[in-house]
Amino acid sequence: MKFFEWMPPEWAHVLFVLFLSFLIGLEREERKDKEDHYSFGGVRTFPLIGLIGYSMSQLSGGQLLPQAIGFAVVAGFLMISYWHKLTSSAYSGVTSEMSGLTTYLVGAFIYHEMFWIATALTVSSLLLLELKEGLESLAKRIESTDILTFAKFLLLSAVILPLLPDTPYSQFQINPFKTWLVVVAVSAVSYGSYVLQRLAKDKGGVILAAFLGGAYSSTVTTVALARRAKSEEQPHLFSGGILIASGMMYLRLAILLALFNRALMSRLAPAFIVLASFAIIVGWLWSGRSDASALKPSGGSEPKNPLEISAALLFALLFVSMLVATHLTVEYLGKSGVYTLAAIMGVTDVDPFIMGLTQAAPITTPLDVASAGILIAASSNNVVKGIYAYALSSRQTGIQSLCFLLGLAVLGLMPLLL
Repeated sequence: MKFFEWMPPEWAHVLFVLFLSFLIGLEREERKDKEDHYSFGGVRTFPLIGLIGYSMSQLSGGQLLPQAIGFAVVAGFLMISYWHKLTSSAYSGVTSEMSGLTTYLVGAFIYHEMFWIATALTVSSLLLLELKEGLESLAKRIESTDILTFAKFLLLSAVILPLLPDTPYSQFQINPFKTWLVVVAVSAVSYGSYVLQRLAKDKGGVILAAFLGGAYSSTVTTVALARRAKSEEQPHLFSGGILIASGMMYLRLAILLALFNRALMSRLAPAFIVLASFAIIVGWLWSGRSDASALKPSGGSEPKNPLEISAALLFALLFVSMLVATHLTVEYLGKSGVYTLAAIMGVTDVDPFIMGLTQAAPITTPLDVASAGILIAASSNNVVKGIYAYALSSRQTGIQSLCFLLGLAVLGLMPLLL
C-alpha cells in the first residue's frame, strides 16, 4: 500500500482500464489467428479504445455529451472496419466491432468508479466471445415455440404480477397479488418440468417421463403412460412409472405448501414426504422387474407445453372460484361439506382447490379442516388416476396401476386417523 501512496488515484484507474481491455483484446487476437478472414483489433487496439473511453471521460469531467461524441467517433471507425470486412470477404460477423464499443464503455465506467459494472461487462463479453460455438449450437436446438413459451412465463411473472395490488378484497379475502402469485408458482413448477423433459428428450425412458411429468401433472402423465402401455407389453415398467408420477405429486404439493402456507406445510409435509418416498421407491423397484412378453418400447411422446396464457387465466379463475366455494361451504355446510367438495375436486385438477385452501386457512377455514381437505382431494385424485390407468392401458398394466393407486389413496388418508 505504501508503494502506491505517492501515485495519483488516476494511475490505478488507468491500470485497471488496461487490464480489462487487454483481456478482451487477448481473446480477439486469439480468435483472429484461428480465422481465415479479416478481423478487427487485437491486444493493442482494444486497450487503446479503453484508454480513449477513459480519457474522454477524464477530459470532459464526466459530462455525458463529450463521452457520447467520443463513443460516436469510435463507432465511426468501427463502421469503416466492418465495411472493409464486407468488401474483402463474405463473412459478415460484427462481434469484434461490438467488442470495441464495449471496451470504450469499460473505460468510461472506470472513470466514474463503477468498477463492478466495468468488470461484469468485461467478464460477460469474454464469456459470450469464448462460448461462440456452444451458444450457436444451443440456438439451433431451441425452437421458436420454446422462446415464445419463455416470453409467456416472463409476462406472467415479471409484467403482470408487479402490477397487481397486494390487498385483500371482499368478505372472501381475495388478494389479487397472492392469487396471481399462486398462478406463477404453479406455472413455474410446470414449466421447469416441461423444460427438463424437452432437454432430456430421446435421452430417457418411461421412468424419467414419470419423474418429470409427475412434477407438473401426475394426471396427465398417468394418461400418457397408460396409452403407451396399451401398445407395449411391459406392465411392471408402466405401472411402476405411474406410481412414481403420483409420488411426485405429493412432493410438488409439499413444495407449494411450503411456499404459501407454512402452517399447513408443518402439518402435511411430513406425511407427504413419506407418501412420496414410499410411492417412488416402490414404483422404482416394481418397474425394474422384467416382463416376459416385453415388446421393444416405442419413442417417447413429445411433452405438452403446460404454459399457456389461457391456461393461466383459467387456473386463476378456478383458484378464485374454489376460494369462494370453500368459504361458503365452511360457512353453510361445515367441515363435512369441505370434505365432500375435496372428494369431488379429485376427479379434476386438484391444484386450484388445494392452493385455494392454502389461502383460506386459517383466515376463513380452520387449519385442521383445510389439511384434511387436502389429504382427501389428493387421495380422490389417486383413485381417479387408477381408473384412468385401468381404462386406457393394457389389462395387466391397468390392474397393477389400479391396485397401486388405490393403496396409495388409502395410505394418503391414514394421517386423518392420527
